[in-house]
Amino acid sequence: MTERRTPRRVVRRRPAPGVIAGRALACGLSLTVLGISGFAWYTTEQLNGVNRSHALDQAKKNAPPHLDSSVNILLIGLDSRKDMDGNDLPKEFVQDELHAGSSEIGGYNTNSLILLHIPPSGKAQAVSVPRDDWVQTYNADGTEGKMHKVKEAYGYAKDAAEEKLRAKGLKGAELEQQSREAGRSATIQTVQKLLDVPIDHFAEVNLIGFYDIAKALEPIPVCLNKAVDDPIVSRVTDSKGNVIKPGGGTGLKLPAGVSQLNAADALSFVRQRHNLTNGDLDRTHRQQAFIASVEYKLKQQGVIGDLGKMQDLLNVVKKDVVIDDQWQILDFAQQAPNLTGGNVEFNTLPIDKFATIGGQEVNQVDPVKLRRIVKQLFGQPLDADPAPAGTTGPSPSPSEAPAADATVDVLNGSSVTGAAGDESKALTALGYRAGKTGTADTHPKATTVKYGTGAQDAARQIAARYGATATASTAIAPGHVQVLLGTGYTPVTATPGADGGTGQPAPTATLQMQGPPVKAGGVPCVD
Repeated sequence: MTERRTPRRVVRRRPAPGVIAGRALACGLSLTVLGISGFAWYTTEQLNGVNRSHALDQAKKNAPPHLDSSVNILLIGLDSRKDMDGNDLPKEFVQDELHAGSSEIGGYNTNSLILLHIPPSGKAQAVSVPRDDWVQTYNADGTEGKMHKVKEAYGYAKDAAEEKLRAKGLKGAELEQQSREAGRSATIQTVQKLLDVPIDHFAEVNLIGFYDIAKALEPIPVCLNKAVDDPIVSRVTDSKGNVIKPGGGTGLKLPAGVSQLNAADALSFVRQRHNLTNGDLDRTHRQQAFIASVEYKLKQQGVIGDLGKMQDLLNVVKKDVVIDDQWQILDFAQQAPNLTGGNVEFNTLPIDKFATIGGQEVNQVDPVKLRRIVKQLFGQPLDADPAPAGTTGPSPSPSEAPAADATVDVLNGSSVTGAAGDESKALTALGYRAGKTGTADTHPKATTVKYGTGAQDAARQIAARYGATATASTAIAPGHVQVLLGTGYTPVTATPGADGGTGQPAPTATLQMQGPPVKAGGVPCVD
């Protein structure tokens, strides 16, 4: 991790219009509940005007059983440029202040989905579900929908409900509010079925909510491992308005180390995906780091003890946030200590590979593997992990998919003796060609996977094994994949008979995540 530099104030630069990553919006709720827990006695009366939802009603009827007294909260970031009544946010505000394009962009995608698990004691865990995961979606009534990106469950359910409600004569704000309830219910049940865990509470915040919360707390510290420069690329259209070349870029330019961001820069920080090695997946880590930084500021800089700043946050909550009607703040305050003092760890659930389905770029995932990972991470028994009917995705897991053609070189940067040779044998058993093995000159914390020309497919398969992201490198020979085992590497032991004699690890042997965890308790540095 790069040494942090002295915090500096960054002059705001004008980002270009583009598609906002609503995934960052759940940050607002995370920091809000932290503040609420510290002032539960004060906020109970203050929150009487908060927007409440009954979207959990149907989800709880279809939820798997609770195995302990833990609490699971789904944080939803809605990428919408409309207010609670369905009215467009002011054009000049969206374009000039938020730099978020027109009110037509974003629709009702839930571009941020974070499941927060608060155990009876010990460290809280949060997992992000990548927005483009191709999954079985569910309707508002709990019936099966179609295979879509997970972020689209909300919008499809809202559209279906809106059509029926309009036929009954509903319109305006009432139509908007009731159809959104269907979107929330569908989203909750889709995530609940995908991961096979009960969801006890949820909170939703939209684009303006993120900005308002960041505005109440600015400046906000963030830390980068390396400098970023995300230049603006203008969108090109033909004479009929058809997009020939999509625009992109935020205009954000930050040095390595710590920077202090105002609200608009914070929005650019969490929405950047161009000029990042792993695109959307790196943006997810930005989101997690931002939440950790805000939690740190709340605790270390006296926000929780400042009634004026708390009131600013509460005013935002009442205006921009929706929570379920069963969430009792005073009860929640009993679990809240597990969220402070760096006692939260963020992980990103892994993908198997990138694919194109119906003209859309998607992440293919193995639902059974995701459920096992979540159960292990949450400390729950794996024998309670039946796969709900109809939730298996269309793609095989990396262990089932045939190995793509490549030669794999393995370097050992860990302290485990013989790890490079052992991993090389395991990868060869999976069908890859054995390359060279040896000791690495560098010792990163997380295992990395790089590939040369023509080896992208194999690299992505192999990266999924280690919870890493494959990265192209001109330093790697064509047709080769390089696996560099990090200091956090743990030997994977095979279960006899579980692999058919291939040497392949048992599916429960390790927790595979999409990159290293982001830990709260400070201002974590990310790419």
